[in-house]
Amino acid sequence: MDKIFIVQEENRLDKFLTLHIPSSRNQIEQLIKKGFVSVNGTNIKKTGLKLKINQNIKVVFPEKKIDEIKNEEFIKTSLKDKIITKIYEDDFILIINKPSNLVIHDAPSVKEATLVDWLKLNKISLSTLSADIRHGIVHRLDKGTSGIMVIAKTNEAHINLSEQLKNKTMGRYYLALTDLALKDNIIIEKPISRHINNRLKMGVNGNGKYAKSAFMKLGLCRNEKYELISCKLFTGRTHQIRVHLSSINRHILGDTLYGFKGKFTKINRFYLHAYNLYLIHPHSGEEMNFTASLAEDMNCFIKNNFNMENINEKLNKNYIVNSFNNFN
Repeated sequence: MDKIFIVQEENRLDKFLTLHIPSSRNQIEQLIKKGFVSVNGTNIKKTGLKLKINQNIKVVFPEKKIDEIKNEEFIKTSLKDKIITKIYEDDFILIINKPSNLVIHDAPSVKEATLVDWLKLNKISLSTLSADIRHGIVHRLDKGTSGIMVIAKTNEAHINLSEQLKNKTMGRYYLALTDLALKDNIIIEKPISRHINNRLKMGVNGNGKYAKSAFMKLGLCRNEKYELISCKLFTGRTHQIRVHLSSINRHILGDTLYGFKGKFTKINRFYLHAYNLYLIHPHSGEEMNFTASLAEDMNCFIKNNFNMENINEKLNKNYIVNSFNNFN
């Protein structure tokens, strides 16, 4: 799949392509650096090249491929207790339910096998627009977050889904358990950036990137100490749900990084789950909606501490979607 553009006004190459290709800045930089972009027939690897009017820009998207995998036994051993469930699959996309404590892709600090390793191990054909370690990855979940994700199997699907993320035709609803009840349903709009004192954290910062989250009450536990809530993101900042809750002195159970101080010895992650995903199929144009069942640990906690007759009624995608629509 090739694309050709004619420069209408002077600009940097990377900025020009960002305006014309629905991909992230990082993806476009990777295309340039790997030699998939030419200007007037000359292969260019300089992202900041200054373009002139009437120059011809050609982008040759790399073919999708199945990458070589790491040591197979290492991956199997590392993932033996992590069950990744396929919810839906066709030639263009894969929808999965990610377990908690699974990293999405490699990074210098990552020592265990990742979701991308699992995809390669299972010989799933992946898009190649992102960096090598992120093939197929359109959006992320934190390591400790469980739940639903879409994987792009072709470059065309990746571009389409990335555009949907930008125009909000694709999105997710989350479930979380908090240590204090919300006073009411709330929308939080506070900018987020890297924490000034702890590089592992993000924080609310006036100079950060705009971030908007909505939180909705679903039900209190029997002793009224903890609450099940639903969350909707309007932007996609790192740790956004956790940061915005922390900014109003609410914390997800188990999230010690952002201030949870409970003594639940059996919680080995924070109770945040990507519950529902809506999107438009990148090939057929069909509106699609998927739900990922709760992980066993989070589900057991809810059953043991909440009135399930009340909760079951609200753990319904239509109830959650309609409720958010009513209070936005």
